[in-house]
Amino acid sequence: MDIKELERMSEMHELGELFATIWGRPGEPPIDSSTLQALSHSGNYVVGAYSGKRMVGGLIGWLGGHPPDDLHLHSHILGVVPDTETRGVGFELKQHQRMWCLDRGVPSIEWTFDPLVRRNAYFNLAKLGADAVEYLVDFYGPMDDGINTGDESDRLLVRWTLDSPTVVHKARGRVELAWPVRADEALGVTPSGEPHVVRVAGPFVVVRVPEDIVAIRQTNAALARRWRFAVRYVLGEAMTSGYRVAGATRDGRYLLTRR
Repeated sequence: MDIKELERMSEMHELGELFATIWGRPGEPPIDSSTLQALSHSGNYVVGAYSGKRMVGGLIGWLGGHPPDDLHLHSHILGVVPDTETRGVGFELKQHQRMWCLDRGVPSIEWTFDPLVRRNAYFNLAKLGADAVEYLVDFYGPMDDGINTGDESDRLLVRWTLDSPTVVHKARGRVELAWPVRADEALGVTPSGEPHVVRVAGPFVVVRVPEDIVAIRQTNAALARRWRFAVRYVLGEAMTSGYRVAGATRDGRYLLTRR
């Protein structure tokens, strides 16, 4: 893959259309090309990933924080076309973004993701080594794209400390998570796919999420809402009451530990 910073309006149009296709809104990009051009021109992060001449992924972000002690990059949209040719492109884009920030003295990157999407939880927490720092309820309000329609937009805010030993370790492709001998399941999945909430308060707690929340939204909106409220109730409340998210597994389990 060739990953490069974008500068021309033609590239911005191409990136906007790529995002529109990925998010199921052809012709309606989640961010318009003129805004992408302004972000790039003002020194922010706007890149595309290419396989030959074909753009297959993109990542954008802008500088934020509360100077002088909280400079960071807000990473806003990462999108990769879903085919076998692009396997691993998301990881390479994030590592490119990491080095871009380190080269400019930016120590951390923050972004949000839907805690119900298990592949994103695994990617962000296990593969990249980011830390979940806050549960945000209905952060973006109603969304009408092809992925989120009909659901409230709860998000986990993560912070990626770019030169931490954990993040350096993960950049080399090491993903292991030390699982405790015993962890109580605070949110499970019934055989029929329903969320099953159990009140627990042990030192190690597991929160499960469904296999494919995007498919559930499309086929059973009521079940998707039940999952949203269950995860908000269990994971959100746990994070505000003294638990931290220690990691996530590929099969949809968050591990929480007492701070």
